[in-house]
Amino acid sequence: MDKPPFKKVLVANRGEIAVRIIRTLKDLSIKSVAVYSDADRRALHVLLADESYYIGSSTPSESYLNIERIIDVAKRSNAEAIHPGYGFLSQNPLFAERCEEEGIVFIGPGSDVQKLTGDKVAARNTAIDSGVPVVPGTREALTSEEEVLDFAEKIGYPVILKPALGGGGIGMKVCYSEEELLNNFRYSRKLAESAFGKSEIYLEKYFPKARHIEVQILADKHGNVIHLFERECSIQRRFQKVIEETPSPALSEDERERVTELAVKMARAVKYVNAGTVEFIFDPDSRNFYFLEVNSRIQVEHPITEMVTGVNIVEEQLYIAAGYELRYSQNEILRRGCSIEARINAEDPYSNFTPSPGLIQEYREPSGFGVRVDSGVYAGYSVPPYYDPLIAKLIVWAGNRRKAIKRLMNALKEYVIGGIKTNIPLHLTVLNHPMFIRGDYGTRFLYEHNILSSIGKFDTLLLPKPHIKRREKKAQSVSAWKIVGRYLDMR
Repeated sequence: MDKPPFKKVLVANRGEIAVRIIRTLKDLSIKSVAVYSDADRRALHVLLADESYYIGSSTPSESYLNIERIIDVAKRSNAEAIHPGYGFLSQNPLFAERCEEEGIVFIGPGSDVQKLTGDKVAARNTAIDSGVPVVPGTREALTSEEEVLDFAEKIGYPVILKPALGGGGIGMKVCYSEEELLNNFRYSRKLAESAFGKSEIYLEKYFPKARHIEVQILADKHGNVIHLFERECSIQRRFQKVIEETPSPALSEDERERVTELAVKMARAVKYVNAGTVEFIFDPDSRNFYFLEVNSRIQVEHPITEMVTGVNIVEEQLYIAAGYELRYSQNEILRRGCSIEARINAEDPYSNFTPSPGLIQEYREPSGFGVRVDSGVYAGYSVPPYYDPLIAKLIVWAGNRRKAIKRLMNALKEYVIGGIKTNIPLHLTVLNHPMFIRGDYGTRFLYEHNILSSIGKFDTLLLPKPHIKRREKKAQSVSAWKIVGRYLDMR
């Protein structure tokens, strides 16, 4: 298929995902349009794009969340389509709707699907009506303390409160008693209102030993739906993923087939189009899967699926959005080996993971067979304090899980990011833990095994020397910074 699906695409995002998308656009000879805020004038995605447009101040609401400014840039640049990446406006049905109104292709599911999948209560009800098992919980949003207490008594403690809208773990609270439930109910409602504009909360049974399993799906406008196998996302801190791997070490082949069939069934039920993820809770005691939600966008952890299947998911998104039928049938999707991803965040693991923005004085990425880095930074770049701390993703592939763990450990030791703090020590601590090595872990792994408090115990053995005593390279960093600045000024 030689003809590119579009001539020009606007990337409505920043950081590593914007860079990731722009590189695929270049592979397909599609012109790329970047947008940037004050904080991102010298960002890597701005450097790489064919065109770039300023959209506002560093505050997200004034730039990356400003629908009308992004639509205006798309029209001024004659972009045919917009790729939202993840986060920001990627799951905002109003944004998808505005694209539809302006005749701009939204690279993702349409506004109707976004509305359905974005409302967790509505998505749960669709799953129930379609025969997809869900975690025991409410079918309607709860608004009063009496309702919450009554339902918790029915399903039994522990329970978890979740906002009806939103994601990223915001407003989610596990409760083991009535007192905790009442206190957290008030807190979650207030947080949901401020974060998502809707205070409705729903309640689910909480499984302390649960594992988080998600299935990558692709669906076109012609009714074809396939899966690209599952990912294990159980290493989490405050309900946010830290390390992901595929295949899941917890599942048998029969269980893998069962969860992927459920994911395809759910995608058909919501009439899904484009790339997406159907997420499940897996209870290791009962060996049952329970539907959690549909993430109607590309996921942060999509590279590990690409590594084991050889499918470029962003490229498939583009062709699907342009109206093409799926370019793969299910029997052509084969999984080879194992892949693991570590999210590299600009945060201090020795200080309760507080954000660590600032100037990157030294930067060297690991490399070698089976090593991939999706990054949005470089030496001389200043990490801004306004956005998510994710600055890069380190992904490895190997023929089996044991080799993949070893390869990821070696790559983490090679990774040099000077001038700011990162969570690399956390990753090395997890990868060295015998329970992780055995694949015996759940969503509470970091807390049950005191991982967060044991970070740094073996730093002298685990961390690369540049992290312990770095040679001074200020002159080189300043020189690189000046070169980047001059390049930007000439654009």
